[in-house]
Amino acid sequence: MLIGLEIESTVSAEPNADGWRVTLEAIEKKAIPDSLDILAVYETMLDDKGKVSEFKRVRMRKRIDTDDPEE
Repeated sequence: MLIGLEIESTVSAEPNADGWRVTLEAIEKKAIPDSLDILAVYETMLDDKGKVSEFKRVRMRKRIDTDDPEE
């Protein structure tokens, strides 16, 4: 747990000149049924030592919504 939320998945991890850009998906709010859970995607920048240097939520969705909004 990075921010007190359950990490659902690692979406991507990309090296860059300053360290790593890691995109995570976390459960913002549990629901019943779980297909209605609210998930958030966070972009995290890690320095070359693995310490968080930047952290921001970039979007939210219901678990049931599988379409990528960037497509």
